[in-house]
Amino acid sequence: IFYDLYSDREKQEDTQKEKTGLFFFRGNPNAPVAIICSGGGFSYVGSIHEAYPHALELSKMGYNAFVVQYRTGGARPAVEDLARAITYIYENSSDLKVDMSNYSVWGGSAGARMAAYIGSYGPAAYGGKDIPRPNMVAVNYTGHSDYTQNDPPTFTAIGENDSIASPSVMKERIDNLTALGIPTEFHLYPNLRHGFGLGIGTSAEGWIDDAVKFWEENKYYKK
Repeated sequence: IFYDLYSDREKQEDTQKEKTGLFFFRGNPNAPVAIICSGGGFSYVGSIHEAYPHALELSKMGYNAFVVQYRTGGARPAVEDLARAITYIYENSSDLKVDMSNYSVWGGSAGARMAAYIGSYGPAAYGGKDIPRPNMVAVNYTGHSDYTQNDPPTFTAIGENDSIASPSVMKERIDNLTALGIPTEFHLYPNLRHGFGLGIGTSAEGWIDDAVKFWEENKYYKK
């Protein structure tokens, strides 16, 4: 199911918004929400490899999963679309039959940066409504180093042979969050490069189960 994020007027004013929206992979009624942002270096949206399989897997587990089709061209418009998407789901949670009280945001590469920004600063900082930040972010294979003392519990995964994102930069960010008392989990997988998706048939296979377990373990975490 696809939901538009912007009105006809907004799309006329900015034609890049014409294809933005949410793909909904329905789980159980009133189950928690997972919002997934694919990678693509902000030059394309690689959802076929980096988001749809994740959403399908999460929906099979019973979670209500959404994939964000966002604008390219830079982090700011992409995160604005993510903030708009979170706002849309939050405001329509009753009609959608989803629970936003313990939502999570997931991403790999560029999508991971989007998840990290929204976790650090919240939807309102990017044009969304003043609603709670996610209860968990899954931030995979990205060199993103920015963080705040109010970040949510953070799960990370990366391949040790990643030549695009630095495992040491990711580990340093996780260590800084841990030092602030924020729950974290860091996974470094051997013989893997950038962009391993679900990692099926690799050393990363099963990482999504670890991320779900981490999400569930921290669903009552309060900053």
